[in-house]
Amino acid sequence: MRHCINCCIHLLPNDLHRQCFRCRGPDHNNQKCPVCRGENKIPLYTDSKQMKWLAVLEVRTDHCESWNGLFCLRKGKLCSLMFGLIIMTLVMVSYILTGAKHGLLLIPSPFHYGAFASNPSLMDNESLSDMKDYYQPSKMNISYVKDYPSIKLIIDTITSKIEFITRQRPDLEELRKQEPHMFSVIPNKFLPNSKNPCWYEEYRGNTTADPYATNSYALYSKRFRIIFDYLRKVFWNHLYHYKDKHYRLRCLPHFYIIGQPKCGTTDLYDRLRLHPDVRFSAIKEPHWWTRKRFGIIRLRDGFHDRYPVEDYLDLFDLAAHQIQSVLQSDAVKEHGKRNNIIIGEASASTMWDNNAWVFFYDNSTEGEPPFLIQDFIHAFQPNAKLIIMLRDPVERLYSDYLYFASANKSAEDFHEKVAESLQLFEGCVLDFSLRACVYNNTLNNAMPVRLQVGLYVVYLLDWLTVFNKDQILVLRLEDHASNMRYTMHMVFQFLDLGPLSEKQEALITKSPASNTRRPEDRSLGPMLPTTKAILRDFYRPFNTKLAQVLFDDAFLWKRT
Repeated sequence: MRHCINCCIHLLPNDLHRQCFRCRGPDHNNQKCPVCRGENKIPLYTDSKQMKWLAVLEVRTDHCESWNGLFCLRKGKLCSLMFGLIIMTLVMVSYILTGAKHGLLLIPSPFHYGAFASNPSLMDNESLSDMKDYYQPSKMNISYVKDYPSIKLIIDTITSKIEFITRQRPDLEELRKQEPHMFSVIPNKFLPNSKNPCWYEEYRGNTTADPYATNSYALYSKRFRIIFDYLRKVFWNHLYHYKDKHYRLRCLPHFYIIGQPKCGTTDLYDRLRLHPDVRFSAIKEPHWWTRKRFGIIRLRDGFHDRYPVEDYLDLFDLAAHQIQSVLQSDAVKEHGKRNNIIIGEASASTMWDNNAWVFFYDNSTEGEPPFLIQDFIHAFQPNAKLIIMLRDPVERLYSDYLYFASANKSAEDFHEKVAESLQLFEGCVLDFSLRACVYNNTLNNAMPVRLQVGLYVVYLLDWLTVFNKDQILVLRLEDHASNMRYTMHMVFQFLDLGPLSEKQEALITKSPASNTRRPEDRSLGPMLPTTKAILRDFYRPFNTKLAQVLFDDAFLWKRT
């Protein structure tokens, strides 16, 4: 491909070629013109050698003296300038977007959550030095580090409002007034020859009636219909007949795994049910005490019909059938032996979730709930045993976020949700007590992440107002993960379970861990160092109090 630079063929439209200085004139003839005919041409080869078109725009001939030629050159320069500006704009936009996503910006991005002002003079030197020790500098997000001083002010405000005040325990008559039907179904005494709390209840249905026809767990959940189909088939075989009446054995759990979520309760549940003397409810987490008895399936979906206590007791029928077989055996009848099978229940919401109280109980002063879950459990089972599994609340919160967040999960998104939740929590403690904020349904639903679940000591102190300390076993997930055999022996001893053979013990302690983090969540990596420092500051006073209550500094979760 060749172009005549003298005639500006490459640069000018065809209609301007006629006005070119070398080609115009009344007697012009393209065949005679030496320039147009090919003589004295300056060829520009572009096929054999790459040449930038911006450079071509700068080429000028000595004879382009008309205003049209000058306009041509100015137009070329303008195009070059505009193209350069477009390229620069694209580069800058790419820089901002990429930097904001990966934390590489040296200045805060306009897309960054900006509710906090920066004040470097307020930076916590100890926390920042900790971050340097445990994270690579390449992971440090400068724009999020600038959030730290302002969020630290919020945490300081929250800390200044922390008061651990002992709650007033309601008396039994007040509880009866709130739940009269529950007290009419559950007796105040249980069978003396059973380690597990059980009793016989008269069954007034006929042989054609479906004993589980109205059970809400069976009606609202397809997963449990298979279990109830089996129970229907064997129900009549397990009735106790006495003086022309039919009786069924009813049982409550002997122990409860009450919390906390994302702290290893599922793994503990899976191992415990391998013990020959342990049975569990038909489903791992009935959530009856905290949600279903109020008609809550998902709080955001509103209220459904309340699940009566009979529906909850139905979940223990499989275990009750086995206990009844032991009670009817000759060993128990003739030799006075007792049933040693015990039943457990493992709803991880039991320890902390009292969100429904505000909809069903009269409000108390300062917005604190007048009745808690533990008040009712203790009223029926004053000798119940409780197991609590905890972990570092900072890591628990991140695991909780990764498990429950549905979309756009990232360390940056987690940071912003933590910041927003802290602001909301601060607004509450400025006007209400710590307990009122922890059990505040509106606040808990508004916070993007469940900060309150990690305030372990607040819940534990409330449980200790009704249960003795020796009825509660508190474990750490970190200890369970590093020495599972030791923690399981602690549980066996706490529940007063019989000895195991080596084969049985190996089966329990060497099974793979349950409910571990999903691969897609692991790929997101750890939380930002700044976020971790913020959360450590927030949870520190609560962990300190927890360690004091349990007389164990391991619950400080200090990094070693």
